[in-house]
Amino acid sequence: MAARRSAAASGSRRGVRRGLAAAALVLGGLASAALLRPADPAASAEVAVVGRGTVEDTVTALGKIQPRAYVDVGAQVSGQLTRLHVTVGQMVREGDLLAEIDPALQQAKVEAGRAERARLTALLAEQRARADFAEAQLARQAALRRSGSGRGEAFDQARMEARIAAAQVEATQAQIRQTDSTLQADEAQLGYTRIYAPMSGTLIAVDARQGQTINSAYEAPVLMRIADLSAMTVWTQVSEADVTRLTDGMPLYFTTLGHPGRRWTARLHEILPAPPKPPASGNGGSSASGGGGATNSVVLYTALFEIANDRGELRPDMTAQVFFVAAAARDAVTVPVAALNPVAPPPADTAAERHRVTLIGSGGAIETREVRVGVRDRFNAQILEGLAEGERIVVGWKTDDGRPPKIGFRL
Repeated sequence: MAARRSAAASGSRRGVRRGLAAAALVLGGLASAALLRPADPAASAEVAVVGRGTVEDTVTALGKIQPRAYVDVGAQVSGQLTRLHVTVGQMVREGDLLAEIDPALQQAKVEAGRAERARLTALLAEQRARADFAEAQLARQAALRRSGSGRGEAFDQARMEARIAAAQVEATQAQIRQTDSTLQADEAQLGYTRIYAPMSGTLIAVDARQGQTINSAYEAPVLMRIADLSAMTVWTQVSEADVTRLTDGMPLYFTTLGHPGRRWTARLHEILPAPPKPPASGNGGSSASGGGGATNSVVLYTALFEIANDRGELRPDMTAQVFFVAAAARDAVTVPVAALNPVAPPPADTAAERHRVTLIGSGGAIETREVRVGVRDRFNAQILEGLAEGERIVVGWKTDDGRPPKIGFRL
């Protein structure tokens, strides 16, 4: 009896295990079927709606704002700066007195020159009198010689003295002209002790102080700078990779750090033919970036344009973020650049590139369409053909954990 009960219990346990195995097999099949069932593709797509906007293809660069017209006022004579009549920020007109240098040394030179000229003038008068007397003596000796009563030696002596007297007159006249020239230079130097404004404008810098000693023996020292701030020139540094895209007269705009919400517009005036010369180093005069030693130096070309500054909002040495507009499309159908997939091989017409985009239809179906692209910037592209405003396009796909992937922009 016991044996029969043990066999029955063992058979019951085997039946339970078979039932559990069958249930697990059924559940596994259901799970496999669920995994193999296609999911909704639109659910894992990052979608953007085709819209309208402005797309600009620009070349960006940094520039420095400088006055269009300015002059550095220097000193042409040495001496102590006795009077300074202006201050920084003051408006001056052409001809206004700016500063005075002690004129004592130059005044003494002028007085000495005038005295020397007076002495030479008196000497000239004396020599002319001697010349007249010598001419008279020569005339008398010539008359005696013609009458046969004069001596030949006396005639020759009179002729020599007349010629010497005439030569002395010419020499003194030359000395007077030389003195006049020196006196004129000394008087000009005396005039330079009073420094006048060479143009009208604003004093944007004053580097001298009243009482300072000025030494102009080797180089004219700069005392101040006058600038006309009604119009400014922006000196923009453009890399060699972008300078070929610039053309004279092309539109541009720029912003400044002090006016982040303000945009100034202008047109490119000029591109200088060569980059600025690098500063010379102290060892032998060779340039710091030349001679083949610096292989990673960036070559920058200077692009110039002018902008009106009637309200005085732009100041010298401000930094400008400049955008040269190579192409622009306004009120255009636009899509994110990340949604574009280039067609291979690329078309020859680069002005109207062809790309493929992935769309989500009204029923959630995924479709691929070829479009024609116009102007592009770093983030958006103009669609010339193939899409309509309001359509939904795929810009990326979510990862397995449901997060959107990192999308890189095509530059």
